[in-house]
Amino acid sequence: MENLFSIGELAKYQNISKQTLIFYDKIGLFRPAWVDPDNGYRYYSAAQLDFLDTILIMKKIGFSLKEIQEHMKHYTIDSSLVLLRSQLTRIDQQIAELNLIRSRLAHRCDQMERANSFRRQRAAVHVGQTKGQYILYEPVQPPFSPREISIATKKCFAASFEKQLPIFFQCGVSVPLERVRRGDFIQASLAFLLTENTPLASNIRQLPAGRCVSLYHFGDYASMGRSYQELLRFCDENGLEIISDSYEFCINDYLSSYDENEYITKIMFYIRDEN
Repeated sequence: MENLFSIGELAKYQNISKQTLIFYDKIGLFRPAWVDPDNGYRYYSAAQLDFLDTILIMKKIGFSLKEIQEHMKHYTIDSSLVLLRSQLTRIDQQIAELNLIRSRLAHRCDQMERANSFRRQRAAVHVGQTKGQYILYEPVQPPFSPREISIATKKCFAASFEKQLPIFFQCGVSVPLERVRRGDFIQASLAFLLTENTPLASNIRQLPAGRCVSLYHFGDYASMGRSYQELLRFCDENGLEIISDSYEFCINDYLSSYDENEYITKIMFYIRDEN
């Protein structure tokens, strides 16, 4: 007993819980050197400490318990090198994915801050040039209600996660111009996510660079009509010819606010160039 450690002592030395050691024993990953037959207490030998260190280090590196258990059945320097090299590749992929996610989050924050700065001002119509961008889209099914729009949006997210597409964390919809003109402001025909051009998906469309007219709408989707009417009136009064369906870009939505009064949506139409 002098050369053995109780489960409590070993847990304290390794800074892990006794429940973890019990679980490792149950799955056959790390079993005690001796179990007292009278009370079931587990005891571990000094020779086992290095083995437990290896398990904990491999877990910290990112290996699953199943991978660790399989590897440690009979491991050599050669098999360890192969495994560690493969984990380096996996970590590099995770770093690249995290860097991409970080850039997307930064983009979303910048947009929200820029749009939110206009909240205390009267929303003004803006005429200018928009940069080209790509969208991953999904058709909205009849009757084109918020329910169908939500389903189409979820399909976009599901497809992007399944195929690991380089999406921005920003969704939107497109409403046909004829529906806008007749007052059906929320009957979208497409739901989309901003993305990059990629051969991994066929339902990607480019929104080209071009002259556009836009307006930030503040409030829930049911009140979009007032902003659409202001955009249409502005175009009529200034002789601007709308040549596209509308594109709504959600700047602040359910992803970042529970209160629909805080929603911010950029509405944009392409207009004919003056030349």
